[in-house]
Amino acid sequence: MTNDPITANVIVIGAGQAGGDAVTLLRQNGYEGDLVLIGDEPHLPYLRPPLSKAFLAGEVTEESLQTKGAAAYEKARVTVRTAQLVEKIDRHEKRISLQNGEDIAYGHLVLATGGRPRMMKVPGAGLKNIFYLRTIADVVSLRAAFLPGRRVVIVGGGYIGLEVASIAVKLGLDVTILEGAPRVLVRVTSPEMSAFYERIHRREGVKIRTGIAVSGFLADPTSETVAAVECGDEETVEADLVIVGIGLIPNTELAESAGLLVDNGIVVNEHAQTSDPHIYAIGDCAAHAHHDFLKRKVRLESVPNATEQARIAAAAICGKAVSPAGPPWFWSDQYKLKLQMVGLSDGYEEVVLRGDPESESFMAIYLKNGEVIAADAVNRIADFMTAKRLVAESKVIPRHALADESEPLKAIAARF
Repeated sequence: MTNDPITANVIVIGAGQAGGDAVTLLRQNGYEGDLVLIGDEPHLPYLRPPLSKAFLAGEVTEESLQTKGAAAYEKARVTVRTAQLVEKIDRHEKRISLQNGEDIAYGHLVLATGGRPRMMKVPGAGLKNIFYLRTIADVVSLRAAFLPGRRVVIVGGGYIGLEVASIAVKLGLDVTILEGAPRVLVRVTSPEMSAFYERIHRREGVKIRTGIAVSGFLADPTSETVAAVECGDEETVEADLVIVGIGLIPNTELAESAGLLVDNGIVVNEHAQTSDPHIYAIGDCAAHAHHDFLKRKVRLESVPNATEQARIAAAAICGKAVSPAGPPWFWSDQYKLKLQMVGLSDGYEEVVLRGDPESESFMAIYLKNGEVIAADAVNRIADFMTAKRLVAESKVIPRHALADESEPLKAIAARF
């Protein structure tokens, strides 16, 4: 039996990037009601991208990962409740139930529940020294095994796998990447960009195996620690530790149990509202209606998207008009390469290379029906800013002009 519920005008469930931004943006929009932010980790909201890079390398501290310090939440009059789990949403009574038996009533509810790593479902997947990277605790646990000379096998050649590989080889580990697809980064970029990153990683000493299906893990006979990765019936790859990066599953169970519409994420409209007008969803867990630019429903996993959706939800709750979402963008740091990506390149008809990949400063620009729909930039920060505008405006520019390095991209954009 629970006590009478505490009342909060807005409750945000999920203390990640999206949730942390939502509460402070509500205050910036003039919201005066009570705000409660609830997270299941024992930390204030923090940046996840550095986990697979600078934090794994030991170059930054836990505290430096925080998006805002405790004082910022105090100033914004936000009650932050860490290390607490929400078990149930009662939409009829407009209250949530916590694992500790407490109930809290809400006026509006924001779900920023994020996602969790997709787990391997093969024999031996429960062995020790098999790691997934999503939280500070995950990386702290990994560091104990992340030692020079050790053999690390990375399952998955996406952003996380490649970023971890760049840190591991730098720290002196023996690194092998196993990717089931024919090339790395297959879901997010072109064969030209994939070939570039494979070449760079191999040059740095990373072994990359593509078209490899992991079928299981073998244990050291003297312990429950992984000793090798099985790839089919005959081949094995020896390993002292394994890191798995094969995608993210959105945390939608709370929304589903409350009867909200879910379809590869919690379905929301252009105002970040769910099928219940009093409940919003933002960040990695939300499949939102991207009518103005992408013209389709999409679930995006990125810091810029989390912040953008927090902005939209905060404005909607405050009854303010909000500008439509622009093209999505992403980034990845590997070695001395800064990869910046804008738009979604899936479905492109042509790719134009601007610059020489051998120079390690170039762009891949994607066209569909003659329009610029996406661009990937390697060590081209200024050009990337122009590319964001080209994608946002769906510019039609001839491929020969885009490839012509004798004229700055900014000037080319101005001519068309």
